[in-house]
Amino acid sequence: MMTAIVQPTLPFWMILPFIALLLMIATGPLFYERYWEKNYPKIVGLLASIVVGYYVFILHNVHKPMEALAEYIQFMALIAALYIISGGIVIEINKKATPWANVTLLLTGALIANLVGTTGASMLLIRPYIRLNKGRIKPYHIVFFIFMVSNVGGALTPIGDPPLFLGFLKGVPFFWTFLHNIGPWWVVLLLLSGIFYVFDTRNSSTNNEAEAPTHYNHGVAFRIAGSKNFIGLAVVIAAVFLDPNICSWVPALHYHGHAFSFLREMIMLGVAFVCYRCANKQVLADNQFNFEPIKEVAFIFIGIFSTMMPALALVGDFAQCELGKAHITPNTLYWSTGMLSSFLDNAPTYLNCLAASMASHGGNIMNIADVHAYAMGNFPDSILHLEAIATASVFFGAMTYIGNGPNFMVRAIAEQAGIHMPSFFVYMIRFSIPFLLPALIIVWLVFFAFI
Repeated sequence: MMTAIVQPTLPFWMILPFIALLLMIATGPLFYERYWEKNYPKIVGLLASIVVGYYVFILHNVHKPMEALAEYIQFMALIAALYIISGGIVIEINKKATPWANVTLLLTGALIANLVGTTGASMLLIRPYIRLNKGRIKPYHIVFFIFMVSNVGGALTPIGDPPLFLGFLKGVPFFWTFLHNIGPWWVVLLLLSGIFYVFDTRNSSTNNEAEAPTHYNHGVAFRIAGSKNFIGLAVVIAAVFLDPNICSWVPALHYHGHAFSFLREMIMLGVAFVCYRCANKQVLADNQFNFEPIKEVAFIFIGIFSTMMPALALVGDFAQCELGKAHITPNTLYWSTGMLSSFLDNAPTYLNCLAASMASHGGNIMNIADVHAYAMGNFPDSILHLEAIATASVFFGAMTYIGNGPNFMVRAIAEQAGIHMPSFFVYMIRFSIPFLLPALIIVWLVFFAFI
């Protein structure tokens, strides 16, 4: 979201802490791994303090940091609850790890992501996916899981991915995402499935038999342990809709025109606590469950949410000036939303790009009626603009580890399982740029470039 108080006086150099954070996230695990692992919370805290301090003490703007903090709490409560609850569930797949079996699992995960979110689907399936491919697992297995399950898969419902949920809260109809995103969704998933199948077919590992944990291996093709935690997942998903912008009866704090209610966050974390305390200890052991991945995500993203405020404000400021308005088209929205979603968190990027697009047509993102009208096509080309923003924010979140919250957790879980994951830059150079980006270019050519 954008704040008119800050934008006119914000110096360009205030994006340097954000750039520094990105560079350290990218280079730390590669060049100074021990120092980074030991000190990243302090580094993140320092960079975040610089930006927040400038807003509070120089600009005298407490509103924007408070808004960012509220969004961070909402983000982390959902991510943490899904991570903790799914850690008490073991899904066993006693099948041979063939390319078709892997493609089937990835596409199934993409579908499930629309019901329990990309975070929920990722946490439920990443461990059985690794166990299925035990003895032949390669980094590309995890990368394509991030592409298809942790990002692209969740494009069909507001539950699927955080930016779409924020759009729903602002006034985009619930089924709008399914009706307008399903075309690009199918195209990208089919292209990625084909590329993955070629990779997996060429995997020459001699041990192609999946080795499931002996504790649960009873000769069945599919088995779930800890299924009672699915009740917890259902409660968390239901709690998502306890928002004062949807349900007026939900108690809320009203601050500078925004309504914040942490009732759902308390429910989510409370359910997660109960599920963890009541979880089967053997299930947790088989999942090698610990809090390190969620701890890393919590620290990294508080830095991202804090330091990206100036970057988003400057981008939004440009988009709403006369020069920016003249260049707001489906093409520029697709690529600008996509590029920003690759390196900023895709949820606030979605809101800023939507706000800029609506402002160029005289609409106001803070008005639910305006957003609904925009989604229904009552503004010139507004449906196509929103399609470009929605698809790009979800799809491009897979371009880097920091584009979407589940990416970091999947990487951390894979590394705990002994898989040597590519660094930030290697991930982009070896995988996202040569394989994901061409699929996203095809989506642009088919759905936006010539319309």
